[in-house]
Parts: sequence; structure tokens; C-alpha cells
Amino acid sequence: MRNESLLAQAQRLLRRYDLRARKGLGQHFLVDSEVLGKIIETAQLTPDDLVVEVGPGLGVLTRELAGRAGRVVAIELDDNLADLLEKNLTGFKNVTIINQDVLKTDLTALLQEQKARRYKMIANLPYYITSPVLRHFLEAELKPETMVVMVQKEVAEEIAAKPGKMSLLSIGIQLYGKPEIIAQAAADSFYPAPKVDSAIVKVTPYIKPTIDITDTEGFFKLARAGFSAARKQLPNSLANGLGIAKEETLAMLEKAAIDPTRRAESLSLEEWGRLWKVYKSENS
Repeated sequence: MRNESLLAQAQRLLRRYDLRARKGLGQHFLVDSEVLGKIIETAQLTPDDLVVEVGPGLGVLTRELAGRAGRVVAIELDDNLADLLEKNLTGFKNVTIINQDVLKTDLTALLQEQKARRYKMIANLPYYITSPVLRHFLEAELKPETMVVMVQKEVAEEIAAKPGKMSLLSIGIQLYGKPEIIAQAAADSFYPAPKVDSAIVKVTPYIKPTIDITDTEGFFKLARAGFSAARKQLPNSLANGLGIAKEETLAMLEKAAIDPTRRAESLSLEEWGRLWKVYKSENS
């Protein structure tokens, strides 16, 4: 089957096991060899690497990872696909299939089982789970050395956004790591083809967050409030989101040296950090 295209391979496997992509899980299987090669190139794998792959699907990427990395742990939520992977990857002794929700996976325990303290994370993520999965790894006690993920193009742009186009997702990722859009992938790079294009994003986690935060939940409560009212200036959105008087938010912004005519998407992480310190000091 060496000369079989990835599309033909995907269709053959789905027919063989009487399966089809599940819309509810956002399943779109990668069938573009050039895009596959770009993911592998970006990951810069060595025989010493442990790779945690999220959403291996039909195992196309898993095979390539297994041929380059020392070990691969593939976490697949779909019971049927996990069974397919177990049967089709039996020849790869360095691959472990885990059939469970990645968000319920204890990464520390997983690494202990693998007797590893360093790893790389690679994934093809559906939109609905992108932010939770990325933060699950970025907020873990043992963070990956690097993350290479396939996401929708618009989501990739949001993840890597600069002040002026920031969002809650931008803040949630850039607080913990440096994102970089590596390449785009057209919709027909997947089967079945989604309605939108995708992009490969590389995230390099920081040793510690860019802002000194002891209360992550409290910080994101503040950030969510800032983005709670689209197109409104910060005094109004913060007042609405936090349930406090506008006069209080004006005073907070003044202490943080932030112009009250600004909107949430225009703030840098540094400015969110200053605002957080003010908010925390007044609510502790």
C-alpha cells in the first residue's frame, strides 16, 4: 500500500471498518502528504522524543511519528477509532493507544508511566475543543517542550493575534507560550473536507507565564469581563462583566495607566497584567 494516496487509504480504512467521520466530534482526517510532512518537519523529532498525539484519527500521522520519535502515546476519544488504531498499528511497538478524553487525562501520571519528564505534543484539533486542549497542556505541571497543532485558519490567526485583534483565546495561549503560524492547509487537505481552511500552529511554552498570576481563575474572570460586551469600551464591559459600578472600573483603569476609551482587544498582555494587579489588590 506504499503508493496508495492518503485519501484512498483513509477511504479504504473507513470502508473496511464500516465507519464514517463523526460530525459531533469534528472529525476531518488529514489526507495531504505535503501538510503531513510540514507537521513532521516542524516537530523536529528525534529518537529520544516522547510524543503525545491528541486525536490520531485513522493513524496517518501516528505512523509518521512512530517512525521518527522514540515513543508515541496517541489519545483517541472515539471508541471505534481507538479499536481501529490498535489493530492497524500492531507493527509499531513504540506506540501506545489510550482510549479516553484528553481533558480527563492526568498528564503527570501519564509521563510517570512512560518514565519521561520531557515530551512534545502534536494534534489535529476540531474547533470546539481547541482552547480547552491547549490550555490543558499549557497549564499542566509538566508542560510539553513544543506543541504542533492543526486548527482552523481563523482560530490560528486568533491564537497568534497582536494587540488590536486580541481575544480571550489569544490571552489564554500567549500567557503560557509563544505561538507561530507555520503554514496553511486548504480544506481539501482533509477528508471529509471541512467548510474552512486550516493552519499549522507551533506553540513554544514558556518556563513560567508572562504575567505573575497566583489566581488563574480570578485573572480569567477579569479578562472574560473585558471581552463580555463586544465593541464596548473597557469601563462598560468590565462593569457589566464584573457586576460593579462604572466608576469603579474607571478608577481601576486609571490606576493601571490604561486609557478608558480603549477596548479589550487592544490591550497587550502586559496591560492585562497591570489591570489584574489593580483588580486583585482591590478585591483581596
